[in-house]
Amino acid sequence: MNRWHTPDIDILYEAILGLQTKEECARFFEDACTIKEILDIAQRLKVARLLKSGASYTAISKETGVSAATISRVSKCLEYGSGGYQVVLERLEKEEKA
Repeated sequence: MNRWHTPDIDILYEAILGLQTKEECARFFEDACTIKEILDIAQRLKVARLLKSGASYTAISKETGVSAATISRVSKCLEYGSGGYQVVLERLEKEEKA
């Protein structure tokens, strides 16, 4: 377990899991995060989706406006991270097919 993992973080995860609709999610994140933080997370998820689809760094940077450093960071998370992006991307893909 990570050093930064604390009981407070467990409560945060439980709170997020308890949200039931997109509206509830939006309301929580708008209260808990800055708009910039929400946009950054959404942008990283988009980068992950594009990387998984095989897009090049150049194409991703052009489409999203993110730096090569951010794309590289997301790429490393996809390859060597804890699998969080993979879980989310697989579930999004399932929902899109349904």
